[in-house]
Amino acid sequence: MATLSVRTRSRALESMASSAAPLDLLVVGGGITGVGVALDAATRGLRVALVEQGDLATGTSRWSSKLVHGGLRYLAKGDLRIARESAVERHHLMTSIAPHLISPLRQILPDRGERQSSVLRVGMRAADLLRRNAGTPSALLPPPSRLSVMETLGRCPTLSPVGLRGGISTTDGQLIDDARLVVAVARTAAAYGALICTYTRADRVDGRGATLTDVFTGESFDVGARMVVNATGVWSGSVDDSIAVQPSRGTHLVVDAATLGNPTAALTVPVGKSLSRFVFALPAQLGRVYIGITDVAAPGAIPDVPTPDDSEIDFLLDAINPALTRSLDRSDIIGVYAGLRPLVDERGTAGAESDGLADVSRRHHIRVRGDGLVTVLGGKLTTYRRMAEDAVDAALATTDLTAGECVTTTTALVGALRDQREQGLPASLVARFGGEAPTVVETATVDRPLDPIAPGIDVTRAEIEFAVTHEGAVGVDDVLHRRTRIGLVQRDADLTRPEIEKIVTQVLPTAG
Repeated sequence: MATLSVRTRSRALESMASSAAPLDLLVVGGGITGVGVALDAATRGLRVALVEQGDLATGTSRWSSKLVHGGLRYLAKGDLRIARESAVERHHLMTSIAPHLISPLRQILPDRGERQSSVLRVGMRAADLLRRNAGTPSALLPPPSRLSVMETLGRCPTLSPVGLRGGISTTDGQLIDDARLVVAVARTAAAYGALICTYTRADRVDGRGATLTDVFTGESFDVGARMVVNATGVWSGSVDDSIAVQPSRGTHLVVDAATLGNPTAALTVPVGKSLSRFVFALPAQLGRVYIGITDVAAPGAIPDVPTPDDSEIDFLLDAINPALTRSLDRSDIIGVYAGLRPLVDERGTAGAESDGLADVSRRHHIRVRGDGLVTVLGGKLTTYRRMAEDAVDAALATTDLTAGECVTTTTALVGALRDQREQGLPASLVARFGGEAPTVVETATVDRPLDPIAPGIDVTRAEIEFAVTHEGAVGVDDVLHRRTRIGLVQRDADLTRPEIEKIVTQVLPTAG
């Protein structure tokens, strides 16, 4: 079983500190790109270690829209390359890599007889062609279709019926949670032999190693590596000052699903008359709906936890409200989150001035410094696997190491193989763990393992224990904010924190 815990972390650090032999590959950064690199390299037979100064998914990776999308928005912008790549990677994720973490999500564009709807319908058909070319079956992702007014309102109950002629429906992939994907990739990498060390800072990073410091003890040691990959996203410039990243902030609002009538499909609302920019109301786990996303430049110092501007909140409310029967206001918002996209400054020099987001790219980039340090940045969640493959290929090109071919298109993550023992378990538990759900319960030592952690929160007590014993959580915040997403809503965090703290305190000393 793929296990991450305080003990596996300590053993990994001890192994690196005591070994005179260099690693084949050191990965710096524990977001989706970094863990993807670790898995890619480990499955090629390389000796790999990943270090992250915080917890897994501490940075950008946990702040996405939780979509695994086929690139409709990139088609609308005329970027066929990214659209095609997105469709292919979505196919791998939904059919081979993580089918247990991704579900088809119907997205509905209201049709009020405007020309905009007709044009967007053509774009949806083009996106469906990419789906077919990627080999994704229509049984998994149905092609676009028209819905009646009744069908449209049945799925999006608070959609305004004024002038409504029906809906245009398309289907995309939705993650149960982005941070869960990161943890699953990391655990799978560990199962293939990768050393995963959270709360471990990397200093003096170059193409042949780094100085590592245990954040908890303060102890430091040098580690050598034949290859080093910088996968720190928006913080890439702090590892390699020749890298220029122009962050873009994306903000989401969190509202109670009941406020929007408990929708069963995502509402897609074009921003103004745009054909390429949308605001989505996305039904999510824990009885929530995420409304987003903004796209604004975020110059200056990069914070650990980005804070949205009031103007972004106003923008999202102003964009979604014209489509609704009742306008949302700030009193309806139960949470807000923002993430920084690591967009690449195409001008290529640190500190280069830019005229705005038009000068940056959503494509991923691989940079190889003179000393062999490889930096991978840009891109997006859906294409993390391809980014990792390209990064490992680039790193291998700097050495005479031999390694196997990339196999991650067919490498299933932990939980992907279903287990008949899932029957009878809570649906929310199975949605988060797939085939591992029975193990979550069977390995639990807490009392009442299937009871919710608090009234109205469909996260079980067993999941809290499993987060510590198998998923590498070392504290309450790791559980609240990354192993579960209870912490996205402060009132829920306050409600559950005392009981989570009890369980963490109980199981942490013997975890692993």
